[in-house]
Amino acid sequence: MSILKFLGIGSTAGAPAAGDRDTQAVRKIIDELDHLPDERARFVASFAFILSRVAHADMEISTEETSAMERIVVEHGALPEEQALIVVQMAKTQSILFGGTDNYVVTREFNRLADRDQKLALLDCLFAVSAADRMISTAEDNVIRQIADELKLDHPEFISVRARYRDNLAVLKKPD
Repeated sequence: MSILKFLGIGSTAGAPAAGDRDTQAVRKIIDELDHLPDERARFVASFAFILSRVAHADMEISTEETSAMERIVVEHGALPEEQALIVVQMAKTQSILFGGTDNYVVTREFNRLADRDQKLALLDCLFAVSAADRMISTAEDNVIRQIADELKLDHPEFISVRARYRDNLAVLKKPD
């Protein structure tokens, strides 16, 4: 018995079940992602992974953060929404499962692939993701700072981008 049938996704009586159609749609999108040039695929994958790294910094990835990552991957990754959804989901899963061991390696790869403007754009996107729920936790802020260091961005560049998100910094909010 296949795992798809075991999970109730297999077809019956020769007609494709809804699950099979969904599986085919996902396979089609993955196939399209496979056709991206290697450098482009690495860029998009590392970009999405680093977004997930920040979203997971506080050990939780909120719905708002996920939506922000999807929108950002569509805009900055120049991917159709369906592909962006898959890329973000894969990045979230990888970040949760392997983040601690892969964080530096993936960021180093992005540093190799990106120019300075792309690194600054990523930095802005990191703050946007962490501010999606209107609160940039200290843990998220610290991880963004660490990523900026790994990308060889200097402190004034970090502060310049961070200042745009000042109202969302938990450390500057008054306690209720």
